[in-house]
Amino acid sequence: EVQLVESGGGLVQPGGSLRLSCATSGFTFSSYDMSWVRQAPGKGLEWVSSIRAVDNSTYYADSVKGRFTCSRENAINTLYLQLNSLKTEDTALYYCAVSRRDLDYYSGGYLYRLNFWDEYNYWGQGTQVTVSS
Repeated sequence: EVQLVESGGGLVQPGGSLRLSCATSGFTFSSYDMSWVRQAPGKGLEWVSSIRAVDNSTYYADSVKGRFTCSRENAINTLYLQLNSLKTEDTALYYCAVSRRDLDYYSGGYLYRLNFWDEYNYWGQGTQVTVSS
């Protein structure tokens, strides 16, 4: 059974930092491209970042580029998202997810498709990030 369990969310002031983790099991983590997505209350899904399995290359939404860093540790089947310089608009439920297709496809002009739930096979229960003073 595939499981993805996010943790590390919390309440933080604007300008603060958090590190999210996603512990996975039930599949060969090292072979899969992984993604982080988020959903704010009353809003649609927003793709945040993805990381390739083959070379750890990363992709970011413009809204988080330069502030967030996605990484992975294959030895312990865990995905990370470092969130720095947080803004109130970063408040959302953050999910790690496994997409239906690999990043070779999406990076060819189709990253926008990662903003839709039907592009994912698996995702976790999410971890809440709230940025507020």
